[in-house]
Amino acid sequence: MKLISYNVNGIRAAMNKGFVDWLAKESPDVLGLQEIKALETDVDFRIFHDLGYQVYWYPAVKKGYSGVAILSKVAPKAVHYGMGVSAYDDEGRMIRADFDGFSFISAYFPSGTTGDIRQDFKYKFLDDVYGFMQDLKREHSGLILSGDYNICHKAIDIHNPVANKNTSGFLPDERAWMDKFVDLGFIDTFRAFNTDPGHYSWWSYRAGSRQKNLGWRIDYHMASKELQNKLKSAVILPDVVHSDHCPVALELHWEKDKKTYLAPYYSDEIHKNFYSIFDWKHSGWSTTNEPKPTGSTFCTVPDLVKEQP
Repeated sequence: MKLISYNVNGIRAAMNKGFVDWLAKESPDVLGLQEIKALETDVDFRIFHDLGYQVYWYPAVKKGYSGVAILSKVAPKAVHYGMGVSAYDDEGRMIRADFDGFSFISAYFPSGTTGDIRQDFKYKFLDDVYGFMQDLKREHSGLILSGDYNICHKAIDIHNPVANKNTSGFLPDERAWMDKFVDLGFIDTFRAFNTDPGHYSWWSYRAGSRQKNLGWRIDYHMASKELQNKLKSAVILPDVVHSDHCPVALELHWEKDKKTYLAPYYSDEIHKNFYSIFDWKHSGWSTTNEPKPTGSTFCTVPDLVKEQP
């Protein structure tokens, strides 16, 4: 099973740069997106449906800002939106899809580059997401927290560690949090397969940084140790250029059950009716996939259910 995480820095901009053609060719089973910067009504999801993907979208309340999503060819058992904390959920920071044997999370960690207020917000998020993942580990044996962490863990992960030692994203407290997260029982899957320098996932738009490979590795698939024997490969895809980030890929040893794969999509009328249900405030909702008689080849249409506190 191929999993990809990709901060697209605006899904509409990425689509204008060939994102859909790339997706059709790369064809991951599950794709986590960050910084989608678009509401459901801003994107024609039928483009993704035609490629065999179900779309789970969790934008920020503020238009054109933040937001995460999961596109999946595999029918999840359930999808959970947010962390239950309005400060983060209003910014569309996390979405989780539960599959047989593991849960995949697409997360967009806050940046602290704009000043002390957002850096403090970032530290609070780090504290809270640690506790959130700690609780999830008690309930789920296989977790993959994927996305843009906005943190370089070690000197090998940044092109100039000395010059950036006081820069948000490489601060000692941020790096210490990564150490603590690893100690919680999570594997940096890329470093499990590759210990070489010079591998980055984000480059500034300034001064030809990408062409010179002056980058930062801030995008991760962090997998709980229960999945260690399932890890097949992990790579960074720096030649994919729809964004200032590039995708990061993880392959798992996972037997595909064709019954759980979604068929290509359905009629315009079903599409219109289905996506009208997304005119709601996002916090606290999840989906379960129950078969519905749609009169089409589509396998399931999610029902929205309110999670109990």
